[in-house]
Amino acid sequence: MARRQNQGEHLHQLMENHAKYKKAMVPFQALLAFGVSVDAVCPGKKAGDICRTAIHQASAHQTYSEFRGHNFTINATFDEIEFTKYDGLVISGGRAPEYLAMNSAVLDLVSNFSNSGKPIASICHGQLILAAAGSVKGRKCTAYPTVGPVLVAAGAHWVEPETMSACVVDGNVITAATYEGHPKFIQHFVKALGGTITGSDKRILFLCGDYMEDYEVTVPFQSLQALGCHVDAVCPKKKAGDACPTAVHDFEGDQTYSEKPGHNFTLTASFEGLNTSSYDALVIPGGRAPEYLALNESVIALVKEFMEIKKPVASICHGQQILSAANVLKGRKCTAYPAVKLNVVLSGATWLEPDPIDRCFTDGNLVTGAAWPGHPEFISQFMALLGVQVSF
Repeated sequence: MARRQNQGEHLHQLMENHAKYKKAMVPFQALLAFGVSVDAVCPGKKAGDICRTAIHQASAHQTYSEFRGHNFTINATFDEIEFTKYDGLVISGGRAPEYLAMNSAVLDLVSNFSNSGKPIASICHGQLILAAAGSVKGRKCTAYPTVGPVLVAAGAHWVEPETMSACVVDGNVITAATYEGHPKFIQHFVKALGGTITGSDKRILFLCGDYMEDYEVTVPFQSLQALGCHVDAVCPKKKAGDACPTAVHDFEGDQTYSEKPGHNFTLTASFEGLNTSSYDALVIPGGRAPEYLALNESVIALVKEFMEIKKPVASICHGQQILSAANVLKGRKCTAYPAVKLNVVLSGATWLEPDPIDRCFTDGNLVTGAAWPGHPEFISQFMALLGVQVSF
């Protein structure tokens, strides 16, 4: 659930174990970055508890594959929620909606939002909850294709998704087929909340590599697309349409982060022959990719070009290994994942301690963050450099 911070309004996000993790985290962090106050809740859990998430990805089999995703920390307690304090509702997908749709408290909450006419945004399998709550009768809706028969049985006007990025708006209800539709899904929801986006005529380049961190590429990439920016992702030795495997890095009580397989991330442009002068800004995701991208002379030249002409650059987590190798941090103040401190200090920068881990800093044209929990501030500070604003 969410409220617009500058007007004291709130948004509610409904979660549960085995939610599809991109369908939870991308809208959650994007809306926070845009100035919306967001509470994520789960029946039977309280603020500070976690929901396990799942990675669903197309496979060679007859349906998608599933792997463990990140742990998602909820920030409000379900039993304490008063829907009247919120301005909108987001329902995540994944396997959670299958059993959330049988929870009477969940259905009462959804019905209250529906009957009040407040914006509701539901994605993928989340529409199972809308159907169970009686909130789709007479509505045009899309969803993950296997959810179609349930929506039809519930009286909805089913809209077959032509692509997995399809979104449909009918009154106060916004539905999407899969996480591929996040940019339009979030954009429609911001508009439904009364938001206006300005300054988004920007072209932004993402510097990618195999085993970059899944959140650290997808969340800012789709958030910037949701703002209306043109965003391209490139990787050395790969072309548009190729994919980079990603890694899920999480904090699970050990001395360092754990790693699990993430989604495959599809590149949108080719590295070779790239016209970097056509882009207004650069983003460097973290993960394991930066440690070897930092050895690539073409990558170093690209980064130097953006920094020397003072175009906005945003780098997170291990991405600063590339900035260090490019020798562009001397005299700068920046942060990074703590294990990258040595690289940053030896490159002549002033180290800013990321305490807490979601702290981000801006020094001139450079935004640095320590890890994906800092995405809202990371994206917000980058937006400020770009001149992109969301007003409510």
